[in-house]
Amino acid sequence: MITKDNPARGLYPKLVTEGYDLQELHALMAPRPFLVSGGSEDTPKRWVPLNHTIAVNKLLGFENRVAMTNRPDHSPNAESNEYVCMFFEYFLKYDGIKRKK
Repeated sequence: MITKDNPARGLYPKLVTEGYDLQELHALMAPRPFLVSGGSEDTPKRWVPLNHTIAVNKLLGFENRVAMTNRPDHSPNAESNEYVCMFFEYFLKYDGIKRKK
């Protein structure tokens, strides 16, 4: 969990401080597929920005390119790693392109 003794790190805190939100970053990633391997900080409310990304992908003619898994702890585990591997296999091995008809 993010606390005073365990602050958020990386780009995300800087983006939030500068007034940016996740959907702005996600929109730049579209239509690239991505998976949020969600831990304790990534509750289902994270689908709010992900739904915006789905809408951008739909506008670009793509679907089924955004995914999220959840687990109670933040650290990856065997199950979450398996989901990541399946996601990569689907989009790298089989291309995973599904255009809206």
